[in-house]
Amino acid sequence: MSKETSGAPTDAVTVSLRRLGLIVNPVAGLGGPAGLKGSDGADVQRLALQRGASARAGERAHAALAVVAAAHPGIEVLTASGALGEHAVRAAGLVPRVVYAPTATDATTAADTQAAVAAIAASGAELILFVGGDGTARDVVAGLTSQRTGAPVAALGVPAGVKMYSACFAVSPSAAGALAAAWVGEQALPVRESEVLDVVEEQLRHGRVEPRLFGYLLVPFQAGRTQARKTPSPSSEAAAAASAVRGVIAQLRPGVRYLLGPGSTVAELGRQLGLATTPLGVDVLLDGQLVLTDATEQQLLAEISGRQAQAIVTIIGGQGFLLGRGNQQISARVVRELDPAQPLIVVAPEQKLIELGGRPLLVDTGDASVDASLAGFARITTGVSGTSMYPVSAPESTLERTPSYTP
Repeated sequence: MSKETSGAPTDAVTVSLRRLGLIVNPVAGLGGPAGLKGSDGADVQRLALQRGASARAGERAHAALAVVAAAHPGIEVLTASGALGEHAVRAAGLVPRVVYAPTATDATTAADTQAAVAAIAASGAELILFVGGDGTARDVVAGLTSQRTGAPVAALGVPAGVKMYSACFAVSPSAAGALAAAWVGEQALPVRESEVLDVVEEQLRHGRVEPRLFGYLLVPFQAGRTQARKTPSPSSEAAAAASAVRGVIAQLRPGVRYLLGPGSTVAELGRQLGLATTPLGVDVLLDGQLVLTDATEQQLLAEISGRQAQAIVTIIGGQGFLLGRGNQQISARVVRELDPAQPLIVVAPEQKLIELGGRPLLVDTGDASVDASLAGFARITTGVSGTSMYPVSAPESTLERTPSYTP
C-alpha cells in the first residue's frame, strides 16, 4: 500500500504505508460502571446491562480510528466482521477488509478474538490495534502466538476495559490513534516488549489483586502516549499513606457526600474511620457513615444529584491515572454532579508522585470535555499537613475532536 504525498505524477514522492489491523471486544468495559470489577462471562454482562451499563468499546474504537483517518484518509484496515471491528472501521470513514467472521451471530467469545487476531496477522498486518482491557490483551497474545510466521507483529491497546494493569495500552483512544497513524506512515517509531498482566475477576470481586503475567507484546512507544504498567504499593508506603489519609479526614465536612474510590490508600481512610469499605469498589460516605457500598454509576447518580458531593481518589501507581482505570463507576456523568470548584480530593503518598518521574497525572473518563475540565493542576494531599500541586493531563482532549460515533 502506498500514497502520493506531493508533486506532479511524473516526479511524485511515494511513501509506503504499513498495514494496520483492528480487533474490538464489543463488551469490553461493560462491567465497570456497573461495579462488577470486570466484564468476563455472559452472566456478568447480562447483570451489567440490568444495572444500566452500556457498551462503549465501539465509541472508543471510533475515537482512535478517526485520528488515523485524519492522517491517512481511506486506507484499508484488516479486521473482523461486524462489531468485532468492521463497524468501527466504516464509521471512521476507512475501508474494512474482513478476514475473519465468527460462526455464531448472537455473541462472540475469547476464542473469536484469538482467531481474528491470528487471521489479521496472517493477512499481513504489521500493527494490530485492539480495543478492550487486560482480558482482550491476553487474547491478542494467544492469537499472535498461534500465528508465528513471518515478521513479528506489533500490537497496541485502545483502553476500553475495566482492568488495565498491563503496559500495552495507550493513555487514551486518541493517543492510540496518533500512535497508529505514526506507525502506519513512518518506519522510525520505536517498539518495546511490554508485559501483559491480568487478574482473576472473581478474586478481584473479593478484594484480591494478584496480577499474573500472561506474555509479552511488541508495543509502539512514545512518551506521554503509551501507558506504564501498574505498580503495587510497597508495604513501606503504608505509614506514608496513613499520614496522607489523616490529612484528608481533616478536610471532611458535614453534609457532604464523599465518593470513596478503590485502592489501598482510600481503603485506609475507611480503616481509620472504622468503616467496612469496599477495597475495589466505590462507596459513599456521609457524616462519618457509609450510606452506599460498592455502588454502580446509576446508584451514585441517584445518591448525589442535587447534593453537595466530592470524590476521594488516589493515584494508580506507575500509571498516574486518577479516573478511567478500575473506577469507571465515577463516570463523566457522575463527575458533572460533583462540586464544580473541587470535584476530586486526591490522596497519595509523596513517593507515588516521585515514581512518576515528572509524568503528569491522567484522566480518561471517556468524555473529552469533562477530562479537559479536570486538567491543569491538582492539589494532592500527601500528609497530615502536606500537599503538593501536580499537573494533570487529559490526553483525549489534547487532540482534535472527532465526529460523534454512530454504530
